[in-house]
Amino acid sequence: MVFEKLKEIICDQLDLDPETVTEDSLIIEDLGADSLDIVDIVMTLEEEFGCEVPDDAIESIRTVGDVVRYIESKQ
Repeated sequence: MVFEKLKEIICDQLDLDPETVTEDSLIIEDLGADSLDIVDIVMTLEEEFGCEVPDDAIESIRTVGDVVRYIESKQ
């Protein structure tokens, strides 16, 4: 499942408790990611799911659920 793998990646990257990450979590505001964290997360996602995430798509993604829907649309 995309959400579970994404949650694992985010928790590992941001050193978070998995219980704090939901599909409604705002990546920057709620989870505390900065621009470098986002680049690292995107690179890991591209590797894990075999899809490219262009810069304009990154700018439109705000929540964990947005990332899940984007990845699912590319698979």
